[in-house]
Amino acid sequence: MQKSSSPQLIPVTAFDLVVFGATGDLSLRKLIPSLFHRWRDNQIPPESKIVGVSRSAMGDDEFRQLALDSFRKHHPSEAIDDGEWREFASLVKYVELDAVNADADWGALKDALAGCEDKQRVFYLALAPGLYGAVSANIDRAGLKSPGARIVLEKPIGKDLESAHEINRAVGEVFSEDSIFRIDHYLGKETVQNLIVLRFMNSLFEPVWNAHAIDHVEITVAESIGAGMRADYYDTSGALRDMVQNHLLQLLCLVAMEPPLDLEPDTVRDEKIKVLRALRPVTSENVRYATVRGQYGPGASGGEAVPGYSDELGAQSDTETFVAIKANIDNWRWKGAPFYLRTGKRMNARYSEIIIQFRDIAHALMRDGSDLPPTRMVIRLQPDEGVKMLLVTKDPGPGGMRLRYVPLNLSYADAFEARYPDAYERLLMAVVRGDLGLFMRRDEVESAWKWVDGILQAWQDDKTPVHPYAAGTEGPVQSAMLLDRDGRAWFDGKSA
Repeated sequence: MQKSSSPQLIPVTAFDLVVFGATGDLSLRKLIPSLFHRWRDNQIPPESKIVGVSRSAMGDDEFRQLALDSFRKHHPSEAIDDGEWREFASLVKYVELDAVNADADWGALKDALAGCEDKQRVFYLALAPGLYGAVSANIDRAGLKSPGARIVLEKPIGKDLESAHEINRAVGEVFSEDSIFRIDHYLGKETVQNLIVLRFMNSLFEPVWNAHAIDHVEITVAESIGAGMRADYYDTSGALRDMVQNHLLQLLCLVAMEPPLDLEPDTVRDEKIKVLRALRPVTSENVRYATVRGQYGPGASGGEAVPGYSDELGAQSDTETFVAIKANIDNWRWKGAPFYLRTGKRMNARYSEIIIQFRDIAHALMRDGSDLPPTRMVIRLQPDEGVKMLLVTKDPGPGGMRLRYVPLNLSYADAFEARYPDAYERLLMAVVRGDLGLFMRRDEVESAWKWVDGILQAWQDDKTPVHPYAAGTEGPVQSAMLLDRDGRAWFDGKSA
């Protein structure tokens, strides 16, 4: 197959980006490398400025070296020219500041941004969500909110509906809704964005994208790593809050939503909210039928023995590191076609995928007693982005009618020769352009929390148990039973 030419990358206007929490993992592992890649591809004008803010005491050069060391650690196979890095690093400044403290001296940050009020100004809060309101208020108090300034909030927005509402209220007192960019990096993935094109711009799929033709949908986000050093933080969250409320529900919305009238940000987000509001509530009466909680114990990962979650935490806990959910969308399109959601840590592999499983054929032409595998669409988000249609076809050659299950494959790596921007790169440039379509609206976040809060409450009322599973497996056996009761089984993602 002939590969496509390099993607056309359109430069953005000059901007100033202030990253609060600049010495943290997100900033050093994702944000700074993403900005470097966009600068190297000539998307970022040289008049732009990147200002890292943190409480750590260091100078510009020390912070630049810290960023370079982190880049090399997380991108070991990527060659980086010293001169090229120095040129990019000239855009990077550092300011020591306790941004949560209302009495702190913001003079150094004001000096770093002085004379740049006419440029697009973006504040990125790579901080704990509980700090968003205080930092927003301090930005305003320091007089740094220039006309048209934007703020980026990382997920999760709160830990429940009440805290999400409070965060949204506090940030909304300083920034208008069209200036708030609530980021979920899954929405920046190429395959996720392609879902809308795949569904609504190909006449082959839209007529069959409903419960009449689709038996069920599976959405899996599997991690092979454990909580590790983040165990203390993770224990206050768990898999439901950490992954389902944002990543998995966003994917569910894009698969399930009705065709939007256009691709304007609010038009698309309106349709996503309708899906969230149509989710059947999970109650204490049906919670054990609709959900499974799990927690990994000791096992093997990558051929090495690894500890269990409680060993990493240093205490016993009933926090779930795995959750599986049978979600029902009570509307005309999806009535009778469940969505099975699954996510967990220390599973047998790292992958994220959506499985669209079509209904069995009405009449089998062959009567040899064998069951034909169903037609499936496999939408792989990571590690190898792409789309596959798994179909039954005849095995070539003489000797009778032998059937084989084969893929029709669109692999992004095979189809597109050039490197294309990853999720954070694309989302950062979208913020500068003011494209809200890839970000979550306030009512969207709160609608998701309302449904998740119902599950949390049902777990508490029912005292739903947390089932053990060995690290390096597909989760607790009860997860398989969740589908087995319906005569279904999880699709093996590795075989796709």
